[in-house]
Amino acid sequence: MLKRGLTIVAAVCGMVVAGGKGYAQSERRKEKPAAAEAAAALPAFTAQEQQLSESYFLEGMKFFVLEEYGKALDRFQRAYAISPTNAAVNYKLAETSLLLGSVRGALPFAKAALELEPKNQYYHLLLAQIYTNQQQYEEAIKVYARLTTELPNTEQYLFNLTDLYLAKNRLDDALRTLGQIEEKYGLIEEISFKKQQIYLKQNNLEKALAEGRNLIEANPDEVKYLLAQAEMLAANKRVAEAIQMAEKALKVAPDNAYGRLMLADLLQQQGKHAEADVQLELAFGNSSLDIDSKVKILVDYIRRLPDAKVATQAIKLAELTTKAHPQEAKAFAVAGDIYVNADKKLQARDNYLKAVKLDPGHFKIWQQIVLLDGEMNHTDSLIVHSERALEFFPNQPMFWYYNGVAHLLNKNYSKGAKSLEYGRRMAGNNVELQLQFNLQLGDAYHSLEQYDLSDQAYDRVLAIDPNNPHALNNYSYFLSLRGHNLAKAKIMAGVLVAQFPDNATYLDTYAWVLYKLKDYQEAKRLLEKAVALSSDATIIEHYGDVLYQLGSREAALKQWVRANQVGGASEAISKKIKDKKLYE
Repeated sequence: MLKRGLTIVAAVCGMVVAGGKGYAQSERRKEKPAAAEAAAALPAFTAQEQQLSESYFLEGMKFFVLEEYGKALDRFQRAYAISPTNAAVNYKLAETSLLLGSVRGALPFAKAALELEPKNQYYHLLLAQIYTNQQQYEEAIKVYARLTTELPNTEQYLFNLTDLYLAKNRLDDALRTLGQIEEKYGLIEEISFKKQQIYLKQNNLEKALAEGRNLIEANPDEVKYLLAQAEMLAANKRVAEAIQMAEKALKVAPDNAYGRLMLADLLQQQGKHAEADVQLELAFGNSSLDIDSKVKILVDYIRRLPDAKVATQAIKLAELTTKAHPQEAKAFAVAGDIYVNADKKLQARDNYLKAVKLDPGHFKIWQQIVLLDGEMNHTDSLIVHSERALEFFPNQPMFWYYNGVAHLLNKNYSKGAKSLEYGRRMAGNNVELQLQFNLQLGDAYHSLEQYDLSDQAYDRVLAIDPNNPHALNNYSYFLSLRGHNLAKAKIMAGVLVAQFPDNATYLDTYAWVLYKLKDYQEAKRLLEKAVALSSDATIIEHYGDVLYQLGSREAALKQWVRANQVGGASEAISKKIKDKKLYE
């Protein structure tokens, strides 16, 4: 849209308020346009009509300035009804219609205004704008060409004409017009770059490079021209020349990080990986290279991990990034990602912690932190970090889950159960989350000796997933320890072993249920298989207990001794060995 101040001046300057030749008709060409001829054919209006028309026009201008365009259009239309051949009235009708969104309605008035006053540049500009808005680029080109040819001091509109030529892919005309601009204004960066793009479209690389050389010769210390030339050479597979140009740029500006980055890429293309790494490190150590550019490159390294050679360079670049951008959370976040994918969990967790210290509102980073705490069995850290995460995301069930599990691992079963219950309510209808919470609650309530709640939690799991190994194993085992509902425990343990016939833990669970049912022979068979698969102290001790019940006292003693040597057997193991007697 044209600047409003200029258009008002243009319109008002077209008026002669009193007497004379009539406003907006002060200058006529010898060859009258159609609108001018029509004006000559109309009868002259009276002084009273002229005054009324001018009054409507001025009132319309007032509403126009106040941006009450509907009222302005009404007054301009009244003025037009009296003096339809007045250029200023036609112009303002066109401009107001355009502002009201009626491009089609504006066009005839804009054309009439220009025909009536062909030397008014604002009338040219409005008509060109309307044609451009309607994507009638050829018509807009004609208007701008006429404007820049016939009216003085309009060279600045050659830029608009160039853009229209480019829109129509009239490349030679665009080049000719850009040449006219250079004749008027001299060497201009924007013009040279446009000419380069046109030459490249015409597959004329040499002329495009020549434009670049012109810029470099005129400004030998301007590094961006050198780098632009290098980029053009590289894009056209003239890598060796591009390297020379990039090196020349870096002699001018050694601290230019983007030049280092470009040179690194070019050297990589030539297989000079060590040299490329040096340039890349110089770029990453420079804080002027923006963090997003560095992150983009590091993400590409992540895709190639866990390759050991790649990991070494990726870690080095990540450390340079955090050093150069110590206040950028994303620098530490991407460093954390690098370390995770390089299987360096502690360093990953610590970088993530630095990221959330700078910007704590990132759910995924907190998620990574608690996951890593869990994987490293850092239960105290897991409690602290999950509680910190809950300050920002109190409605995220996974943080309640990890907090509850951490408390269970620390044997604080009461706190663990509270967190898990709260998280379970947060999980809503998420079936998978409900399952995970109930599994942990079954274990927690068993440890708290709240057996009904424990059984209910496991039953909720099995209602969702009847073959869930965790629930089948723990539920049946805990029932056996309590000597409660052993028939149900036997069914569950049998289902479990049918699924996993070579799992020593599950064999032991089933055997212990049978032991409680006094089916010692079958328990012995299962435990023989289990001890052959595992050296777990509990399984060995159970095997000794079964042997004792079957009357093999010496064999039982040997298994108890072995269990004690392995470590992790029951508290009664020493007494069993000392007294050579079973204690339950």
